Amino acid sequence: MALLITDECINCDVCEPECPNDAIFQGEWFYEITPSKCTECVGHFETPQCVEVCPVACIIKDEAHPENQAELQKKYESLKGVQS
Repeated sequence: MALLITDECINCDVCEPECPNDAIFQGEWFYEITPSKCTECVGHFETPQCVEVCPVACIIKDEAHPENQAELQKKYESLKGVQS
Protein backbone atom coordinates (compact mmCIF):
# COMPACT_ATOMS: atom_id res chain seq x y z
CA MET A 1 0.00 0.00 0.00
CA ALA A 2 1.33 3.44 -0.77
CA LEU A 3 2.22 5.75 2.07
CA LEU A 4 0.64 9.09 2.88
CA ILE A 5 2.06 12.19 4.57
CA THR A 6 -0.46 13.74 6.92
CA ASP A 7 -1.01 17.43 7.60
CA GLU A 8 1.16 17.04 10.71
CA CYS A 9 4.16 17.38 8.37
CA ILE A 10 6.51 20.16 9.47
CA ASN A 11 8.24 20.51 6.07
CA CYS A 12 11.61 19.54 7.51
CA ASP A 13 12.84 18.28 4.12
CA VAL A 14 14.33 15.01 5.40
CA CYS A 15 11.96 12.55 3.69
CA GLU A 16 12.19 13.71 0.09
CA PRO A 17 15.85 12.81 -0.55
CA GLU A 18 15.39 9.41 1.14
CA CYS A 19 12.80 8.18 -1.37
CA PRO A 20 14.46 5.86 -3.92
CA ASN A 21 11.48 6.21 -6.29
CA ASP A 22 11.24 10.02 -6.25
CA ALA A 23 7.65 9.66 -5.03
CA ILE A 24 7.84 12.47 -2.45
CA PHE A 25 7.40 16.09 -3.46
CA GLN A 26 6.67 19.45 -1.87
CA GLY A 27 2.93 20.05 -2.02
CA GLU A 28 1.11 23.32 -1.48
CA TRP A 29 1.11 23.02 2.33
CA PHE A 30 3.31 20.04 3.15
CA TYR A 31 5.15 17.17 1.50
CA GLU A 32 3.07 14.65 -0.44
CA ILE A 33 3.59 11.19 -1.93
CA THR A 34 2.66 10.10 -5.46
CA PRO A 35 0.92 6.75 -4.83
CA SER A 36 1.81 5.32 -8.24
CA LYS A 37 5.52 5.71 -7.40
CA CYS A 38 5.45 4.60 -3.76
CA THR A 39 6.52 1.01 -3.11
CA GLU A 40 7.14 1.45 0.64
CA CYS A 41 10.78 0.96 -0.41
CA VAL A 42 10.08 -2.66 -1.47
CA GLY A 43 12.92 -3.65 -3.79
CA HIS A 44 15.26 -1.14 -2.18
CA PHE A 45 15.15 -1.43 1.62
CA GLU A 46 13.57 -3.55 4.35
CA THR A 47 11.57 -0.60 5.73
CA PRO A 48 10.21 2.64 4.24
CA GLN A 49 13.06 5.12 4.52
CA CYS A 50 10.81 8.17 4.78
CA VAL A 51 9.13 6.66 7.85
CA GLU A 52 12.55 5.94 9.36
CA VAL A 53 13.72 9.57 9.12
CA CYS A 54 10.47 11.44 9.82
CA PRO A 55 10.87 13.29 13.14
CA VAL A 56 7.12 13.74 13.71
CA ALA A 57 5.81 10.32 12.59
CA CYS A 58 3.39 11.82 10.07
CA ILE A 59 3.81 9.15 7.37
CA ILE A 60 1.14 6.46 7.42
CA LYS A 61 -0.27 3.77 5.15
CA ASP A 62 -2.64 5.22 2.56
CA GLU A 63 -5.82 3.20 2.95
CA ALA A 64 -7.06 4.57 -0.39
CA HIS A 65 -4.29 2.63 -2.16
CA PRO A 66 -4.19 -0.90 -0.72
CA GLU A 67 -1.42 -3.16 -2.06
CA ASN A 68 0.19 -6.31 -0.75
CA GLN A 69 3.92 -7.14 -0.83
CA ALA A 70 3.66 -8.90 -4.19
CA GLU A 71 1.91 -5.91 -5.75
CA LEU A 72 4.50 -3.52 -4.31
CA GLN A 73 7.28 -5.73 -5.71
CA LYS A 74 5.60 -5.71 -9.13
CA LYS A 75 5.28 -1.91 -8.98
CA TYR A 76 8.97 -1.65 -8.09
CA GLU A 77 9.92 -3.86 -11.04
CA SER A 78 7.76 -1.78 -13.36
CA LEU A 79 9.21 1.51 -12.13
CA LYS A 80 12.81 0.26 -12.44
CA GLY A 81 12.33 -1.69 -15.68
CA VAL A 82 13.26 -4.98 -14.01
CA GLN A 83 12.17 -8.19 -15.72
CA SER A 84 10.69 -10.77 -13.34
